[in-house]
Amino acid sequence: MAYDETIVPDSAQMPYITYSVATGSLDEVISMTASLWYRSTSWAAITKLKNQIAEYIGVGGKVIPIEGGYMWIVRGAPFAQRMSDEDGQVRSDEDGQVRRIYLQVQAEFLTAN
Repeated sequence: MAYDETIVPDSAQMPYITYSVATGSLDEVISMTASLWYRSTSWAAITKLKNQIAEYIGVGGKVIPIEGGYMWIVRGAPFAQRMSDEDGQVRSDEDGQVRRIYLQVQAEFLTAN
């Protein structure tokens, strides 16, 4: 499941993704973020998902058709960061098993003309 980062239901079960909502205009580059959330004693599963997302976007980016044009998504710099409990952002981590990877991407909306 994926949720707007400001409205994650209390009933949400990990793993899930939270994302920020960003808007802009055509031919404008927009920065967007997402967080992968897992409950595990290991970073292996969440790192595998991060790698799958990176592979999907690719080195040169991913072009996705949308109504009236295209969206070009590229990895941000840095693309991914592990987040620790010290940052104050990990949710209900009483047992030390919440894993979070923060992702940054850039999107550009291009017209079909």
